[in-house]
Amino acid sequence: MIAAVRGPVIDVALDHVVVDCAGVGYRVLVTPPTLSSAHRGAEITLLTAMIVREDSMTLYGFTEPESRDLFGLLQTVTGVGPRLAMATLAVLEPESLRRALSESDVKSLMTVPGIGKRVAERLVVELRDKVSAAPSSGPAGSVVAPVGSVGDQVTEALVGLGFPLASAEKAVAAVLAETPDADSATALRAGLSMLGKGTRR
Repeated sequence: MIAAVRGPVIDVALDHVVVDCAGVGYRVLVTPPTLSSAHRGAEITLLTAMIVREDSMTLYGFTEPESRDLFGLLQTVTGVGPRLAMATLAVLEPESLRRALSESDVKSLMTVPGIGKRVAERLVVELRDKVSAAPSSGPAGSVVAPVGSVGDQVTEALVGLGFPLASAEKAVAAVLAETPDADSATALRAGLSMLGKGTRR
């Protein structure tokens, strides 16, 4: 079991980073808040959760223990796998997620693509007594974007998180109209925020 990786970042994409650990590059899936702190050539330390399937071994990385703990906790609920757990942490930061669970805020949980009313209610019932709305803050920064236009990259990432293509394209267009010079990480976080608010209405 790989519990953590540390080393220079040798590649940054919209949903993962590649970390050089003693000459071996580890591909680690991360959320936008974690991604925003990654820079090519800079050293990074990620706490990881390793998910082993019959046909794959996947690393999920986090900068803080509570994010990794919540990632594991979410998956104890029936119907929630690693992909949905990461989408949840991408839309709701730890503090917001803990508050939504502890206060039975089903609407906030439903802003996550893939979580409908039934799953949101199940999350509340099974996890509200296991979390507390503890304060948390995430790192901020910029990221070097991979090849391709920011709009295409962010649209692809939003679709990968479960949003419909049309909604993703509309959100990205609105974000880039307001901040045309935004990098991919900034645009992705703004797009997630916009789509989350739209779902909550």
